[in-house]
Amino acid sequence: MADGGSGNMVGEARARPEGRAQPAERAAAVSPFPWLARARDLSGDGGVRKEELHPGCGQAVPPGASVAVKYSGYLEHCDEPFCTNCYSKSPRLMKLGKDITLLGLEIGLLTMKKGEAARFVFMPDYAYGRQGCPPLIPPNATVMFEVEVLDFLDSEESDAFFELTTEQQDTFPLQKVLKVADTEREFGNYLFRKQHFESAKDRYKRAFSILSRSPSSEEERCQIDASKLLVLLNLSLSYLKLERPARALAYGEKALEIDQRNAKALFRCGQACLCMTEYEKARDFLVRAQHIQPFNHDINNELKKLASGYRDYMEKEKEMCCRMFACLNSSSG
Repeated sequence: MADGGSGNMVGEARARPEGRAQPAERAAAVSPFPWLARARDLSGDGGVRKEELHPGCGQAVPPGASVAVKYSGYLEHCDEPFCTNCYSKSPRLMKLGKDITLLGLEIGLLTMKKGEAARFVFMPDYAYGRQGCPPLIPPNATVMFEVEVLDFLDSEESDAFFELTTEQQDTFPLQKVLKVADTEREFGNYLFRKQHFESAKDRYKRAFSILSRSPSSEEERCQIDASKLLVLLNLSLSYLKLERPARALAYGEKALEIDQRNAKALFRCGQACLCMTEYEKARDFLVRAQHIQPFNHDINNELKKLASGYRDYMEKEKEMCCRMFACLNSSSG
């Protein structure tokens, strides 16, 4: 995953302590990192040490989370990183224990919050071990990582859910299913913000796929419909971004089956029809949306766009008719 062309050095074979690590005092004495003496000992044996560079906010990264981080890894006495993804504009979400398996980095990330930047030193037993990772990492290498947490999602329960069979999923309590669907929708929202619309659409579809269970009460039906509505609106918007208006319209109309007065659903349907030059249908959806939210800037702008597009369309139709009549007249003469 390293965008610096150095290979995926955060996802190598999982390292485990292979014996007694160096004491913290000795590590600080021999390390070329001058800040190490004031760094916090996370592992209790000096094997993972941390210095916070910029505080974050909120809760710490939970176990099993999927995290978006910027990182650079350095060997001792080296100014250039052996791995980095800092050249990437939007690092992808990586799952702890699956995409990120460097033991020291896992331990370090579990102490970090969103927006936090920190640097760590990992002794060999918490990094690449006695063997190293040739040709980049020599044996028994101590490494330093600079890390910034951009975002994270607590995806452990969601990931575990989708590893179950359909029969096992059906036995899950509704509240847990709704939580999983919400997590998948949040994944989609993250990808959508990064303009990864295809991947976002797939996450929304995954969320929708588990919301098809039959409710056992009116209260459950309302809860499922509320969750479905959010996913359907996001699916409609994703298909608009993917320039597939027919699919956008289909999901928008599904949303209207749940809430026929939902202004966002009406607006999405109007946008989709306008993209397909179905002006009468577009006007119907947009006018209905405007009645519900008369001062909505986006809806009113779309109606202006509709009027302009329809006027251009009629002028082209008129011009085409004139040409056809001219051709008929010339041929009859």
